Amino acid sequence: MTLEVGSRAPLFELPSTEGDFVRLADLLGKKTVVLFFYPKDDSPGCTAEACDFRDNHGRFMAAGAEVLGISADSIESHQKFAGKHKLPMKLLSDPGSRVAEEYGVKLTLGFIRGRVTFVIDREGLIRYAYSSQLMVTRHVQNALEIVTSLESGPA
Repeated sequence: MTLEVGSRAPLFELPSTEGDFVRLADLLGKKTVVLFFYPKDDSPGCTAEACDFRDNHGRFMAAGAEVLGISADSIESHQKFAGKHKLPMKLLSDPGSRVAEEYGVKLTLGFIRGRVTFVIDREGLIRYAYSSQLMVTRHVQNALEIVTSLESGPA
């Protein structure tokens, strides 16, 4: 079951395309975190989604958010994917999909990890979760709306 809004986000530590390890605990209290789990580097839907995050990356940063992409692909695969499409966000390698499983990202068609986006607030609570294999641009649109509302506070 995908984690629900209001749940505490599971902590993780994963290697990134920049040669470091990203720890969710290090970001909490500092930034809102947008995690987008995706099935496969360079597949059509994943490329469209990642490029949409790329095209809106400045807006996420201006709203105080860190965007992180996660799949089971290797760091080498992520580096090629990021370089080819000029992706500014860190991509994290989750071999064996341990973190995806902790977040409840299900398999689709029995073998492909799903596409789910989470927005985690500065306190570590999930404030948004959206799962759709096909509506790839909606992940970005909806996440950006949530991030902007969190960072601007109540109206």
